[in-house]
Amino acid sequence: MDYTAHYASPLGEILLASDGQALTGLWFAGQKYCAATLDALHTERELPIFGVTMRWLDLFFTGVRPYFAPPLYLRGTDFQRRVWTLLLEIPFGETRSYGELARALAVKTGRRVSARAVGAAVGRNPISLIVPCHRVLAADGSLCGYAGGLWRKEALLRLEAEGRPIERAGM
Repeated sequence: MDYTAHYASPLGEILLASDGQALTGLWFAGQKYCAATLDALHTERELPIFGVTMRWLDLFFTGVRPYFAPPLYLRGTDFQRRVWTLLLEIPFGETRSYGELARALAVKTGRRVSARAVGAAVGRNPISLIVPCHRVLAADGSLCGYAGGLWRKEALLRLEAEGRPIERAGM
């Protein structure tokens, strides 16, 4: 059974999901693949994991690097989970390209990996923000491919670079 909660962020409503122990989903409402890993049978409930996640989000949106992370359970294929684990290694305020991630994964697995395959996995990340898919850029450093919308990606990168809170956006 999955459980859900909602968080009002400065960039729009966020849907949180949990199996009761760990965070399994964090999506901006209406984003591509929103709730894709959520069980069809789920119910809204207050859970300790949601309280921890909301404290993380409160810190993050004020421009502070959270000093903790809620327990995560990443639902996806083995390849997707490997890519998402690489995302967790990108430091706050830094970025990587899809190609850099592909090369890093190739080193870890001993197998060639395409940047396009990495991009597909990044796009399916079920736990936005905490698993920082917004920190991935095109090879030329340009913004591309963010399921929550490029305007959000730009705001998130600016938040991390400048450390200033995000003003509530007019969605």
